[in-house]
Amino acid sequence: MSPSLQPVAFISHGSPMLALDQGAWSQALQAWAGSLAGVRAVVVMSAHWEGAGAIGVTAAVQPKTMHDFSGFPEALYQLQYPAPGDPVLARQVAELLRGDGMEAALDATRPFDHGAWVPLMKLFPGAQMPVIQVALPASRTPGSVFRAGQALAPLREEGVLLLASGGVVHNLRRLDWSGDPGPEPWAKGFDDWIEAGVQALDVPRLLEAAQRGPFYREAVPTSEHFDPLYFALGAAGNSRSAPLFQGWQHGNLSLKAWAWNG
Repeated sequence: MSPSLQPVAFISHGSPMLALDQGAWSQALQAWAGSLAGVRAVVVMSAHWEGAGAIGVTAAVQPKTMHDFSGFPEALYQLQYPAPGDPVLARQVAELLRGDGMEAALDATRPFDHGAWVPLMKLFPGAQMPVIQVALPASRTPGSVFRAGQALAPLREEGVLLLASGGVVHNLRRLDWSGDPGPEPWAKGFDDWIEAGVQALDVPRLLEAAQRGPFYREAVPTSEHFDPLYFALGAAGNSRSAPLFQGWQHGNLSLKAWAWNG
């Protein structure tokens, strides 16, 4: 990897309880982040911010931490991720998106949602790195999310890590909240099909996952967790992927993560 070119990552962020976890998923993210050099800021697209019009871009000097979930232990609601924003970088992000024909709007009130701060808490626990969050495009297609990643790819040459946070297999109705059995065949089948496409750099195949992917409807009942993968693929360009983590939570919740390093 060129010293000036920062990587791209897709991280399946699983249950919010991973914020309190110190297991294999957390250790893998910490180890990878510890190997990075020259990162000056992070731009993250999370499954939990879906734009209503223009693509939102956080522009606060000090964004707050949103606890956008319910029914979890009180300790989870006490966690804060006080990373600074970067209004100058936010304007640059918006300009790059607009330059590629997309509408973008700065948002000075949007907090970091848990899709952003849970993995960031593991990657950069000191919360000193400036973070900009970008919304999923409204009325999106796989191609439009891919284009957003392409538009922001030049930031990699300026010390910016581009992060996509979601989930390859994310069907809350098919989880086992009482334990962690192995994934069912439909979940593993789709996960493996996506893995093969990522390894082969077969973007056309992946862009047609809804039409071609086995068990897509079971694995992706709604697309907001899967779509950030297209952001990562667009930003990665011809970079080769490397696995960051492979595992499952609550049976069928994929924790797959990749990095594209150059």
